[in-house]
Amino acid sequence: MNVTIQSVKFDAADKLKEFIEQKVNKLDVFFDGIIDAEVILKLDKSESSENKVAEIGLKVPGSDLFAKKQTKSFEESIDLCCGALKKQLIKKKEKVK
Repeated sequence: MNVTIQSVKFDAADKLKEFIEQKVNKLDVFFDGIIDAEVILKLDKSESSENKVAEIGLKVPGSDLFAKKQTKSFEESIDLCCGALKKQLIKKKEKVK
């Protein structure tokens, strides 16, 4: 699977990029047909501490899956996105069967 990481208006640390690739690559366990994954990291302009936004889009045969979460840290946002995508992948796999 090809993982593309895009950070908007800031440079993501290598440690964060490794974390993201590790988490997203684990989604392969739930569905074999994932073609691409696009991760977009943004900082929300709101005054709250929960201003880290992560969006993950997965290209799978037949459709695209998407998750967006906003929390206090990018790691937590990525974690929640992967959890949501895991559920979507399991549903998709059941529909294929």
